[in-house]
Amino acid sequence: MHAIDSIKNNAHTSFSFEVLPPLKGTGIDGLFRSIDELCEFDPKYINITTHRSEYVYQESPEGVFHKVSLRRRPGTVAVAAAIKNRYDITVVPHILCSGFTREETEYVLLDLQFLGITDLLLLRGDKAKHENVFTPTLNGYSHAIELQAQVNRFNEGFFCDGTPIKEPGRPFSYGVACYPEKHDESPNIEMDLYWLKEKVKAGAQYAVTQLFYDNEKYFRFVERARAEGINIPIIPGIKPLKTARQLSIIPKTFKVDIPQALATEVLKCKTEEQVRQLGVEWCIAQCRELIARGVPSLHFYTVAATDSVKQVAKAIY
Repeated sequence: MHAIDSIKNNAHTSFSFEVLPPLKGTGIDGLFRSIDELCEFDPKYINITTHRSEYVYQESPEGVFHKVSLRRRPGTVAVAAAIKNRYDITVVPHILCSGFTREETEYVLLDLQFLGITDLLLLRGDKAKHENVFTPTLNGYSHAIELQAQVNRFNEGFFCDGTPIKEPGRPFSYGVACYPEKHDESPNIEMDLYWLKEKVKAGAQYAVTQLFYDNEKYFRFVERARAEGINIPIIPGIKPLKTARQLSIIPKTFKVDIPQALATEVLKCKTEEQVRQLGVEWCIAQCRELIARGVPSLHFYTVAATDSVKQVAKAIY
């Protein structure tokens, strides 16, 4: 079953979550333990993030520094296959423009088809750490909608160079990202909605939001999207606040606001455990309101927050 089928056909608000591939060399057992913690809540699908290579400088024995390309979290395809095999669940690997050529993307699509994995989340991805602005990889893409075009052509039976695929496999189903508080590079929310509508025209079957802490921003975004004729499911992306430092880190990293009511309560906390519990309580209230308003699914970002997500899920499922 595709992720979109689970989203549309579930009688109640479904549960899904996103995980990171393990750091290079650390093994997969820790990731399995995190997934085990959340399986009791009947996840309908699990997303696996993808990370581009970054340039770092490494010192040689002679004391000379060399610029090398390093991927700290490789293995998205293998991790997706391992999760699918172990848990018999739909997996949704992320496919990025950032850091990948169209040929590399094509090989990923082939590998996934061989493994029977035909759900994707298509994203532009973040700029490299050494870049001031996003720069596409040579022979890569600048925008997710270009990545959609390649996947669509692959589904139609053509490689990216235009040659036909002799035996096309099962076509891919995919979702995209959206931003209730607008993408940080977008000039305004109207432009964001324009491009989301174009992604829907190009074949996106659902959209998952950037994390947010103010439900009203999500509700207003969905209302405006519907007014623009965007009728695909818009899945709220949720992550419990966990530490006091996140009051500054989250707005800087994800370009979203922390509501003043939440920020004020965080500042009253005496310990990090009090902050974590406050984040859980805020998230439970968020989720209950979203469920009451009929969202088809809740998608949780679990990085460094599996314990909090489990506590939230226990309260709402």
